[in-house]
Amino acid sequence: MTDAMDIGEVLDHLPHRYPFLLIDRIRTLEPGKRIVALKNVTINEPFFQGHFPQRPIMPGVLILEAMAQAAGILVFRTQGNKPDANSIYYLAGIDKARFKRPVVPGDQLEIEVMIERGLRGVWKFSCKAHVDGALVCEAEMLCSVSKAAEA
Repeated sequence: MTDAMDIGEVLDHLPHRYPFLLIDRIRTLEPGKRIVALKNVTINEPFFQGHFPQRPIMPGVLILEAMAQAAGILVFRTQGNKPDANSIYYLAGIDKARFKRPVVPGDQLEIEVMIERGLRGVWKFSCKAHVDGALVCEAEMLCSVSKAAEA
């Protein structure tokens, strides 16, 4: 099954909000397999004021964060649920991260995340980000999903 999601559905699957929500839309989602997410990069992003004013470049760590957010949506859809107030989704590790070219205002970041494996709440992903078909970043990620301890 291949699904698409609009921003309303993205908001249902992520706790992130402005200015830290880095997914605008889901183009393709195959639970248990892969997701293709979109991030429209605009000059209005708050990080461009300082990174760098003379040549705005999207910080690499935010490209990685966008990948992790896409992975989070994929995990929750794979599990057949949505996060609730007790859901904790952590980025647990990044390996083999490589940045191939800068991402600048006006670019549309296409993020593809594929599940490598999931075991006891820890998931491993293979991630790639493209702009206009050109690879801009790739990485392997580990994320964990758990429930917060109730007080």
